[in-house]
Amino acid sequence: MNRTEYIQILQNGLKGLPENEIMDILYDYEEHFEVGLSKGKSEKEITKELGDPRSIARTYRASSKITEAATNPSPKNLLKAILAAMALGFFNLVIVLGPFLGIVGLLIGLYGVSIGFIVGGISSFFGTIVAPFFPYSISIGVHPIISISFGIGLTALGLLIGIGCFYLTKLLYQGAIKYLRWNIDIITK
Repeated sequence: MNRTEYIQILQNGLKGLPENEIMDILYDYEEHFEVGLSKGKSEKEITKELGDPRSIARTYRASSKITEAATNPSPKNLLKAILAAMALGFFNLVIVLGPFLGIVGLLIGLYGVSIGFIVGGISSFFGTIVAPFFPYSISIGVHPIISISFGIGLTALGLLIGIGCFYLTKLLYQGAIKYLRWNIDIITK
């Protein structure tokens, strides 16, 4: 492959990135060719040293998605970054996606527990208060003050778990971005 083909394949692979970023990348690779040619290397030797332009473009696109997810936090941007990292190889599919889905599943479960505790606590609190006004009541043999206290405690525990989940979500997001950056660095070296 010669210089023109290499640059063209790289440029095609970089589509979707900001135009100024594409131009900077292409300029860097043109410079690699200039330096290599000045040292007496052939274009073919330089292309071998630089590596596959498709792989290089995928790496740049993944890096761009990770940067976008870091600067503009949203689940959509994080998912794009993870998918871009997975596109770099099968290893990433297994190593990145599996644990990430497991952690997200655990986090969703914790949010569910939080909501369940809150709803259960509120139900216990208000159920005890309005029970005397209904003709039918179910008694479990617990004093109403204990039931009201239990409801307040369960609601508070649910809120604390919810707050903890919120912080865990932020931590997971930041950790995922750091991991993806590290992963890109490992792959590109």
